[in-house]
Amino acid sequence: MRPPTAASTTGRMPQRLVVVAFMGCLLMIIPCFFVAAWKPTLDPRSSPNLQLSVTTTIKIQAVRENSSISDRSGDEMVVMPIAVNKDEAELTNDLEIIRMPPPEEGKGRVNMTFTEAEFSNSTTDEVQKNNDNGIFPATNVKDATKPKQEFSLATGKPKAEEGTQEINSRTEGVAESKISCDLSERRSDTCVMHGDVRVLGYSSSIILSKAPQADAPGEENTWKIRPYARKWESPVMEIIRELTLRESTKPADAPQCAVHHTVPAIVFSTGGFLGNFFHDFTDVLIPLFTTAHQYRGEAQFLVTNFNYGWIKKYEQILRRLSHYQIIDLDRDGRVHCFRHVHVGLLSHKELSMDPAKSPDGYSMADFRGFLRSCFSLKRKSVGAGNRKAKLLMINRKGPRSFTNRREVASLARSLGYKVVVAGPEEAKNLSRFARVVNSCDVMMGVHGAGLTNMLFLPTDAALVQVIPWGGLKYACSHDFGEPAPDMGIRYLEYEIKEEESSLMRQYPRSHPVFTDPLSIHKQGWNVLWSVFLNKQSVRLDVRRFKGVLQEAMKALPH
Repeated sequence: MRPPTAASTTGRMPQRLVVVAFMGCLLMIIPCFFVAAWKPTLDPRSSPNLQLSVTTTIKIQAVRENSSISDRSGDEMVVMPIAVNKDEAELTNDLEIIRMPPPEEGKGRVNMTFTEAEFSNSTTDEVQKNNDNGIFPATNVKDATKPKQEFSLATGKPKAEEGTQEINSRTEGVAESKISCDLSERRSDTCVMHGDVRVLGYSSSIILSKAPQADAPGEENTWKIRPYARKWESPVMEIIRELTLRESTKPADAPQCAVHHTVPAIVFSTGGFLGNFFHDFTDVLIPLFTTAHQYRGEAQFLVTNFNYGWIKKYEQILRRLSHYQIIDLDRDGRVHCFRHVHVGLLSHKELSMDPAKSPDGYSMADFRGFLRSCFSLKRKSVGAGNRKAKLLMINRKGPRSFTNRREVASLARSLGYKVVVAGPEEAKNLSRFARVVNSCDVMMGVHGAGLTNMLFLPTDAALVQVIPWGGLKYACSHDFGEPAPDMGIRYLEYEIKEEESSLMRQYPRSHPVFTDPLSIHKQGWNVLWSVFLNKQSVRLDVRRFKGVLQEAMKALPH
């Protein structure tokens, strides 16, 4: 092959230069095109718009056709689809966190979203978005129309204190400045502060500012409180934020007020076991009602371990207890000033309250009436009449489920019941399921958080608790049997035998699981839960169980 001549080579040079120049232009244009096209994603202010966050106002609902409440009439199964809210779907009614009761101890006497902005470091746009998503209006703040202050990102404190006003240590309506604490109750510690109280959420401090007195010693007391009503559970209390309460007579210790409130404050945690339906009520909602209902909505909630999904789920209850937006105490950098602050919630017993210790003598009858108003429940009590008694069977999925559900339902229908079967999917829509429960006369289920729905039953209804194998009678009765009379509910229990337990297929009859269940208890909570609660399902002996259903029928008003 002949080499190219000089003439042919020089003739091709301009063509090559044109190609090279064209490729170079493409390399310069393409990056510019991608930068322009993807610029919104590089803007940090636009990133929240690319995903659903907990502050979005969009509600996602899915209609589940296959998982449904079923009411069998003859041979026909009536399917009622349930609309499941996204937030509620994340918080199931039957998580595996039922705990053993607290140890007996001596008892003593007790002597949603933010006020101006949701978070202290929010921008103006973020504040407006949070206000749009707020659960309640904010009206208890003095000078709420004045311009919002700027806050230091380093300390969370206001950059400028102009426009704020000191509150005297003896404020109007407050007889004296004092802190009264009760640390003797076995379920929760509580403190009540009166006077010039300043809440510093960013430092987990609450200060009672007192004027120095010449005739009194300068002693300043300090208390430590974790505001969650399960204080004997050391592991869970470790994750509850600890608050320091102290007195101070030194003006330098009392930071300037950024927000003045005209109503009392109630401080509590939404951490711990919340997300489990049983603990939602026994650890927070019932104690919160006991503590807050006396104020008839005129109280400001300050929440630590802030759980947005939990607060959103129970919005219908919380909005009745406080007319004001809930403050996230962990993230709000402002100094909030009050004349009265209640730290911790009054909690007397599991899934109930003690009228002798409750403000104004509140009882579970009051709380259940409150729930009926929150969820528009029609039935206050089971009335006598000729209508068929309706039985609600709570059927779990997996552990502690009924493996012969259809056989049990058939037995109940033969005894004259109208039967409704519901699983975890149906219970996710709280307000709708509360109405389903309220329409029933008898509720039955294996021990678990789902039995907490007894709160929605009408007075004089009956609860049948099926107790799994494993020496669990005391714990099960403590959780649901003891609270039942306070609710005006007839309680029956059915303790299964070895033959009715799926453990028969997992262990020989000679195993301590059957011969000495208490030896399993002695190995600790985790072992007990794993063996008797998390690995056991139930096949009821319908001939033996028949008598319990008959007794429940007779217990109803006639």
